[in-house]
Amino acid sequence: MNLEELEKIKQNALNRHIPIIMDDTLEVIKEYLEKEKPKRILEIGTAVGYSASQFVRFSDKSVVVDTIELDEEKANEAIQNVKNIGIDKNVNVILGNAVDVLPSLNEKYDVIFIDANKGKYPIFLKEAIRLSHKNSIIFADNILYKGYVLSDYNKHKQRTAVRHLREYIADVLENENLETQILEVGDGLAISKVLKET
Repeated sequence: MNLEELEKIKQNALNRHIPIIMDDTLEVIKEYLEKEKPKRILEIGTAVGYSASQFVRFSDKSVVVDTIELDEEKANEAIQNVKNIGIDKNVNVILGNAVDVLPSLNEKYDVIFIDANKGKYPIFLKEAIRLSHKNSIIFADNILYKGYVLSDYNKHKQRTAVRHLREYIADVLENENLETQILEVGDGLAISKVLKET
């Protein structure tokens, strides 16, 4: 794996204000990946392929990451990026709206990483649970959304996203088949372990 190229992708994304996984969030996920060495990972929200590349870096060498991206330009850039790093055999970039793509998937994944349209998190969660097996881990990034989710924030612009993120948190905390912790790293990370076969 070409780590120099990976660093270039990170800097390029930051310079262009493309949201990518924050270092402290990645640190938490890295610990889990290095310990568990997952074989199959699903990512909802590819952007330019930076997080998918990091997941490959810290997982089993034969890991396969299926990653869904809505924006065609970003998806093409991600495909090029994983090729430049030398991990195109490990990463499948799927172009499309995750709301439509997810129901067509039938794999069972060891790890699912949600980092896409905040207003769709509850829908993503239902699909993530369906695509999980016992002991799968579901990560949801940006779950505290600039602190708005835990405050009495109610501005019109972000209201829908905040409402759906609150709904996601309620869903994972109330679901008896999930063991969930919410960490205040990055912009908030929810980690849910699936307790029995779904």
